[in-house]
Amino acid sequence: MSAPSYGDVKRAKDRIAGHTRPVALAPAGPGAFDGTEVWLACEFMQHTGSFKARGAANFTAAHLESGTMPEAGLVIASGGNAGLACAWAAAQHGIPAAVFLPETAPAVKVDGLRALGADVRQVGSEYAEALDASRQYAATTGALQSHAYDHPLIAAGAGTLLTEIRAGLPEVDTVVVAVGGGGLFAGVTAAAEYHGVRVVAVEPERCRALNAALGAGRPVDMAVDSVAADSLGARRASEGALRWAQRAGVTSVLVSDQAIVTARQALWDDRRLAVEHGAATAVAALTSGAYVPADGERVCIVLCGANTDPSDLVRL
Repeated sequence: MSAPSYGDVKRAKDRIAGHTRPVALAPAGPGAFDGTEVWLACEFMQHTGSFKARGAANFTAAHLESGTMPEAGLVIASGGNAGLACAWAAAQHGIPAAVFLPETAPAVKVDGLRALGADVRQVGSEYAEALDASRQYAATTGALQSHAYDHPLIAAGAGTLLTEIRAGLPEVDTVVVAVGGGGLFAGVTAAAEYHGVRVVAVEPERCRALNAALGAGRPVDMAVDSVAADSLGARRASEGALRWAQRAGVTSVLVSDQAIVTARQALWDDRRLAVEHGAATAVAALTSGAYVPADGERVCIVLCGANTDPSDLVRL
């Protein structure tokens, strides 16, 4: 993937205006993070329950504008959230959408896709297997291949989130974001660099494609074995994400699965926010001490999605 520019993010902002929901920003509250001023970007309230709607809306609108949308419609492979967003964006324009998922995808995401009218196909146990199957489908049917994260239109659409955070919190110093394959991260970092905002990239210890790429100096394949794998389970980070991480001097941190589970439970217990483990991964960076803000640092944590079964959050 070519790395998205801030210009790409600006064009995406204009293209999807009025089609996506502006992010709601909420203060975490005094004392919640040891005196640090922390805000929560509640992007889980976005259409389809995650930030992915931004990239899907941008990708679909751009191809409709350019006349490059085939009659066969769209096809995408996804852990769930990108598929939901693709199906939603396609439905807005009456376009067919086929979505390939691992057989391990959460039922809440599969049910949501079917409700949106998507042609749902479950293949293999990991995202990479679903991706291979989706590519075969595109070659056979002529459908336009979208991507969960590795496409400049997808990443630029996701980056519009940072422009909204910056507009609502002009004095924000740092944005903390969970990373899977790197679409959200690349778009957010492109906009963040322009605005002088630092980015902290957070990944599970056992699902760390970007962190490994930074260490190797190139994207490398990594094992995927985390409680957050349904949304952060990319084996390999995109080249665009790696380039932005290197260029912007991003802070990369890792958190344990236990820290993710604890953070997710605390969001429910303390704030009645039911988010998926991928969203809780960003929170875990602060609650676990993996990232310690400086005195006076203003931090915004992105809660990126809420397509989760909340039944395990309720304490009997």
